[in-house]
Amino acid sequence: MTELRLGTRGSQLALWQANAVAARIAEAGGPPCRIVVIKTTGDRLQSAPLSEVGGKRLFVKEIEEALLAGDIDLAVHSSKDMPATLPAGLAIAGVLPREDPHDAVVLPVRLKADTTGATATDATTGTTAPNVTVVSGFSRTVASVEQLVDLLDRSASIGTGSVRRVAQLARLFPGARFTPIRGNLDTRLRKLDEGAHDALVLAAAGLRRLGFGHRASLVLPADACLPAPGQGIVAIEIRDADERTREAVARTSDPAALAALVAERALVQALGGGCQTPVGALANAAGGDELELAAGVFALDGSRAVRGTARAPRGDAAALGARVGAQLLRDGAGEILAEAARTQGAVEGIQP
Repeated sequence: MTELRLGTRGSQLALWQANAVAARIAEAGGPPCRIVVIKTTGDRLQSAPLSEVGGKRLFVKEIEEALLAGDIDLAVHSSKDMPATLPAGLAIAGVLPREDPHDAVVLPVRLKADTTGATATDATTGTTAPNVTVVSGFSRTVASVEQLVDLLDRSASIGTGSVRRVAQLARLFPGARFTPIRGNLDTRLRKLDEGAHDALVLAAAGLRRLGFGHRASLVLPADACLPAPGQGIVAIEIRDADERTREAVARTSDPAALAALVAERALVQALGGGCQTPVGALANAAGGDELELAAGVFALDGSRAVRGTARAPRGDAAALGARVGAQLLRDGAGEILAEAARTQGAVEGIQP
């Protein structure tokens, strides 16, 4: 069979996603995939905070251009990086099953006395003490948001580049310092363990997919921090007229995850589709064939929030997202989004 050229970014997580899609297509009897790594604007601006560089299709622009030019046959993205409205001629043909969509708090690795009872001698004083070793790769776990708030100092440094997370977490940690952090996951974790931050807030899906799920100290419930629209969903984008690739991808797509993504993207589109905007959304199965969508828009400083929830049959996912978006706008979300746009500049696309 003629191979499919699969375009992707070159990050650890992007390559995991690309290989997962290639394997799923092969398992379904489709053509083999050749992975083509494409560097995006977001990759070239690693030192800049996302809230400053923003920009339409920051992590997908060059990949979509290659797809439109026929240089690749399909593209694999973290769906939260995709613009609410795709370029003419492109379409989402399928998605992988959704990983945990929530955000996770990661605390530094901690020191722990060696359970073997071995001792170490202090070269200066000559005294002995339990041999203290770092439990490599494991973070302290906490049982609840309340326990996390009690644990972290009021002026704690929390690493995250997402304005959506900051806008929500500022309500829980009013004195915290939120600092952008970029780079591959292992780089972020190393900086945390070296003392650059007191905690990180990352997507639980990325931690789990790269084998770092044990580093999550607490997975934040949606009522504390609504995730980004599309978080945890890997999307497969094709040229709309490419029926051969569409057929290969369709056999791999997860219907539940696709319905959730349709609802969440319709919500973002109803709200104006801002990039790096404080919008959270999460669609879940609600029994039977129903889908429940919870969404919120948050002031950048955490001072205001507008939330909405509604249900609809899964087949009406797009209408559900549009309805919840309209409800949020009626309740004042437009004013919050306009203020956010004035603060950091109006840009397009779903928040990274």
